[in-house]
Amino acid sequence: MLFFSTLVLLFVIAIGGWMLLTRQGRQAVSVTAVGISTLRQRIGMSSVIVIGIAGVVGVLVALLAMGDGYRETLSKTGSTDTAIVMRGASASEVMSVLDHDSATLIQQAAGIAKDAKGRPIASPELVVAANLPLKGGQADDEGSVQLRGVGEQAFAVRPNLKIVEGRNFKPGLRELIVGKGAARQFEGLVPGHEVRLGSQLWTVVGIFSSGDAMDSEVWGDADVVANTYRRGSSRASVTVKLANPAAFDAFKAGLEANPQLKVDVSTTLDYFSKQSEGMSRFLTVIGIVVGAIMAIGAIFGALNCMFAAVAARAREIATLRAIGFRGLPVVVAVMLETMLLALLGGLIGGLLAWLLFNGYSASTLAAGTVGKLSFELRVSAELLWVGLLWALTIGFIGGLFPALRAARLPVTTALREL
Repeated sequence: MLFFSTLVLLFVIAIGGWMLLTRQGRQAVSVTAVGISTLRQRIGMSSVIVIGIAGVVGVLVALLAMGDGYRETLSKTGSTDTAIVMRGASASEVMSVLDHDSATLIQQAAGIAKDAKGRPIASPELVVAANLPLKGGQADDEGSVQLRGVGEQAFAVRPNLKIVEGRNFKPGLRELIVGKGAARQFEGLVPGHEVRLGSQLWTVVGIFSSGDAMDSEVWGDADVVANTYRRGSSRASVTVKLANPAAFDAFKAGLEANPQLKVDVSTTLDYFSKQSEGMSRFLTVIGIVVGAIMAIGAIFGALNCMFAAVAARAREIATLRAIGFRGLPVVVAVMLETMLLALLGGLIGGLLAWLLFNGYSASTLAAGTVGKLSFELRVSAELLWVGLLWALTIGFIGGLFPALRAARLPVTTALREL
């Protein structure tokens, strides 16, 4: 993208220099000025180009913003000074099962930070799927939420996670705390309400916020979750706080060298970043495909409008040719007019996408997980630039053939038209 952007900038500089320093360039400026001055008389045709391209850019940027927002939410989850340990060859926590002995051995590994009482800061956790009624849906509309069973060290390994309403659950009780993203997506996830998970009623006692993927989860006591879902003493993973980021390599090597264990070890930052790859790629591809389909329609619209504009200005163009204007300035003038309209459409589409979708809350099935992941769409400056490049490309293609036709039209034929 940087290379392409550089080429576009160099092209603009070259065209600007040519128009300022050469006779034909100054002729192109004159023809362009005349064409722009007549846009009011062709407001309908011009609007078709602007609105069509604005629609393409708006949809493209919105879809790409969804992929960026999804990827950013997961990439913010975790850090380089925490690590997650799962059973070997497990793609995600929901596919991993660690028995009690393995979880105990992991917590005894070297490189784990200690709390004030000298205990390792490690949290064996269980992750299961749970169904809850969706907000705004029918009575029987349910969605999947990720239920995480945690212990007392869960907050220590995630210091960014804070209770923002209510209180924390009490160990041994069927109490839940819910992420603010989950509370936004599912019905009844407010302190004081009861919800059914598995075959049991649970009481929601608090809402937490972490600013990452954890906001889409529901948490409860690990032992109670395990009993409810008949998981015994097994856990899905162990998340640990490292003494420092440099301790990760030794921590990983020690676990992988232990013949009693068969585990995969990664930093939590790497783990969640990898979880986002598949879905982010899918959303990006969808955005490009949809944008390309709409762009084809916008190109045909621009072609039709610019051919009509050239036909309407046939005598004018022929007169300019007759008094000494060459074909190249005419080509450049028609191209510039089309690309200015395309630029206007791109700016409008990008602005609408930013106003409507930047920070917009959405949710989808998280890649590799079992529950809805809440995230916010992110319309960045980079995406807006991508949208403008698409708009200019559409304008270039849509104006090229009408411009060539205008330059090649015989002067005598053009003077007899209209």
